[in-house]
Amino acid sequence: MLALCHSKIISMNIDLIATQLETTGYLVLQQALDAELITALATRCHDDDDNRFKTAHIGRGADKQHISSIRGDVISWLEDEDATDSVFLAQMESLRSGLNQRLFLGLFDYECHYAIYDAGMGYAKHLDVLQGKKNRILSTVLYLNQDWQEGDGGELDVYDANGETVIATVQPRLGTMIIFLSETFPHAVRLSNNTRRSIAGWFRVNGS
Repeated sequence: MLALCHSKIISMNIDLIATQLETTGYLVLQQALDAELITALATRCHDDDDNRFKTAHIGRGADKQHISSIRGDVISWLEDEDATDSVFLAQMESLRSGLNQRLFLGLFDYECHYAIYDAGMGYAKHLDVLQGKKNRILSTVLYLNQDWQEGDGGELDVYDANGETVIATVQPRLGTMIIFLSETFPHAVRLSNNTRRSIAGWFRVNGS
């Protein structure tokens, strides 16, 4: 069982994360969390139970629908009851608290799910703000691809606020994490040529 402790790497980088978010609105960490936790999360992110991973949808409420040409992943929400998930969620809570202290963002909670894209799947350009419910402030993506190779695809393209120019392309290598302002940066997942695994998450303000 993983020891419940603060990630030394995240802890050392909270000041860096805060500074980058304040100046550019996004940053990429190459080794965001401890290697042992990353390995355990990668093991958890497998579609080995039909009752666990579900087809992802776009939209919400009555408008929710599945269009694989737009979004092609299957997802499973992290659970506090699972030991590995619990450690990750605790470390993201530490990050939430640290960013609130430095940037006064009013981040209230964090939600996240595992995401698996099979070969041939991607996610068209979009913002992480749900229509009619703009409470997502910061987006995070942690990559869990243990054997990712050049040519496997699945890179994340981050666009400028106008959605016209790619300002960053993130390779989905094991342990890499991107953090960015949810309402500012459109982004897209390129088509994968191999199975692509990650955790997508959002820090939110209190919608009430």
